[in-house]
Amino acid sequence: MNTQLKIPKLSKAQRNPMTPNCPGREIFTHITSRWALLILIALKDEALRFHALRDRVRGISEKMLSQTLKVLVRDGLVSRYVEHTVPPQVTYELTEMGQELSLQFQQLVAWMGRRVPDILKAQAQHDRLERGH
Repeated sequence: MNTQLKIPKLSKAQRNPMTPNCPGREIFTHITSRWALLILIALKDEALRFHALRDRVRGISEKMLSQTLKVLVRDGLVSRYVEHTVPPQVTYELTEMGQELSLQFQQLVAWMGRRVPDILKAQAQHDRLERGH
């Protein structure tokens, strides 16, 4: 029995994220969501159990963490390992693709660290102009 998945060939137009039928758009939405970005960064250095990951990504609810992890596992960016203990212990870690993506996000975080003061200044200037001052 052949168990290989049939992945459709995508035309150049279908691989263009500016077109509505690009599957990359859905993936882009997944990885740029508020919580996915933080989860991928949190897992960059080590595998973490569910509650340790929840504690590292402060402010995320268990429900949102669970939902986001399911999407990231489905997309092949995070691996999920279940230890059959009582209670079961679940550990998450980045896959090779997840590691590659996490490196890109680390650059984004570094950029933000450098540019947050400039962005805050631009926001304050904009807000002053909006208020008419």
